[in-house]
Amino acid sequence: MHFTTKMRKRYTITSALIYANGPIHIGHLAGAYLPADIYSRYLKLKGHDVAFISGSDEHGAAITIQSKKEDVSPKEIIEKYHSLNKESFKEFGINFDIFHRTSSKIHHETSQEFFKDLYDNHHLSEKITEEFFDKKNQQFLADRYIRGTCPKCGFTDAFGDQCESCGCTLSPNELIDPKSTISGEPPIKKETTHWYLPMNNHEKWLNEWINNGKLENTKTHNPNNWKSQVIGQCRSWIEGGLKPRAMTRDLDWGVKVPIKNLKNKVLYVWMDAPIGYISATKQWAINSNKNWEDYWTDNNSELVHFIGKDNIVFHCIIFPILLKSSKNKYILPKNVPANEFLNLEGKKLSTSRNWAIWLHEYLNDFKNQQDSLRYSLCATAPETKDTDFTWKEFQAKNNNELVSIFGNFINRVLVLTNKYYNGIVPEITYTDDVIDSCISKLAQYPEKIGNQLEKYKFRSALSELMNLCRLGNKFLADNEPWKIHRENPEKTASIMNIALQIAGSITILCEPFMPFTSKKLYEMIDIQPKKWDDAGKSNLLIPGHKIKTADHLFKKIEDDIIEQQINKLHQTN
Repeated sequence: MHFTTKMRKRYTITSALIYANGPIHIGHLAGAYLPADIYSRYLKLKGHDVAFISGSDEHGAAITIQSKKEDVSPKEIIEKYHSLNKESFKEFGINFDIFHRTSSKIHHETSQEFFKDLYDNHHLSEKITEEFFDKKNQQFLADRYIRGTCPKCGFTDAFGDQCESCGCTLSPNELIDPKSTISGEPPIKKETTHWYLPMNNHEKWLNEWINNGKLENTKTHNPNNWKSQVIGQCRSWIEGGLKPRAMTRDLDWGVKVPIKNLKNKVLYVWMDAPIGYISATKQWAINSNKNWEDYWTDNNSELVHFIGKDNIVFHCIIFPILLKSSKNKYILPKNVPANEFLNLEGKKLSTSRNWAIWLHEYLNDFKNQQDSLRYSLCATAPETKDTDFTWKEFQAKNNNELVSIFGNFINRVLVLTNKYYNGIVPEITYTDDVIDSCISKLAQYPEKIGNQLEKYKFRSALSELMNLCRLGNKFLADNEPWKIHRENPEKTASIMNIALQIAGSITILCEPFMPFTSKKLYEMIDIQPKKWDDAGKSNLLIPGHKIKTADHLFKKIEDDIIEQQINKLHQTN
């Protein structure tokens, strides 16, 4: 059954804008990008109207810190890493509708208009405060320019806005023994003026929204569909009492604060960056002849943010406050399915210690094996708790699951069809309880997998896809067409027809998870791309249709290749 216009829904799907100060690693992929890509691909296959938005976050102290490390300008840093990451995402099959950047003119204009709206309508308060100042370098220190001991866990190298060890959100004033990352010296305090978002004024409706999903005149989410750790972190913040938070910083790199006669004042990156979703949508709408407001202000649209757990507070508290305070009457997120952290070989991923698997290096080392990594990352996704990626487990999943189960089934079906029928799909002229049962089970898989995807349970959805491959293997093994094709040609033809229907459904249903594999399968069975609801049918491949010859979908990964990667990881750390 195809979706009618009435049943078609509109979605705005975002993946966290990635800092353009370094390359992508597997933790980024597992947290915010692969699940969003799987979800948006699924929605599009269901016939929905989807805008999948992301881009480079090119402002904030992280950029200027990296520029100092590499002794180049911030502009050179963002050009280098925006290009590298955009190409890596594309090669890995992350199918953004737009991968934008916050250095663009449309973003600066959108962010300044947003700030001006809040400023003109008295949603911001001006305060003179004492902030950390590096006396030696004569500059104010933004959050990331300050390091010290985390008051929560005792980690001695926490940033001024967040502890990388325990993941808690901080302010520079909370750090114990703070030091400037520029000079290495303890900073002094100096007066400056900033504009604050009075988050404390929004506790009531936020509390109702998070706990009950009830917000007057606003279409909002069912909190029961939100992950418990997301709800828990939000409740903890609200119950602890929200405090005003500065929306401006003393920096010379970023979106300039649109108030006359101000110098070296830019928007706080966590105001600037989420607005990047909106400016990116505007640019995509211009490119695609769409109306961007449909995706951000229409209550019939659903907004879903894919992020890591360290960004929950920004997407569930600060950004919703900004959205609700705007005169544009933006929709609020329907869901924020934040993932936990992915560890690597038993240790926390660390870019500073180079304890990471970088995407661009993987793509170079494992040519045409994007889906092996997509599969492994989805199968071990940190959906409700931190999980661990190991090279040995990656190898096992590729060899024991993709090669031995998925690839083996497809290869047997295509080889036998070409051997017995010259590649022509045979007719069903025989049936029995086993065949009828298999047809019935096949019909259930699109809904089984789809139900899990719609609950953001990507590991379970992928497991159901593999169960369909197992169903195909068991169906062939139980019926042994290679043994009965001479004495019972009618039953053999029927068995092979159903096996081909399973292969056709796998072709469609694997596309969100493994798009490169799906493309190869479409070429091998020689049909045009189908919609999600075409899967599960027992007449997907029509008798008389000619398929092509089998080609290996997956390549076995040998022990020496894995040992090289393990050694590389330890040598560079």
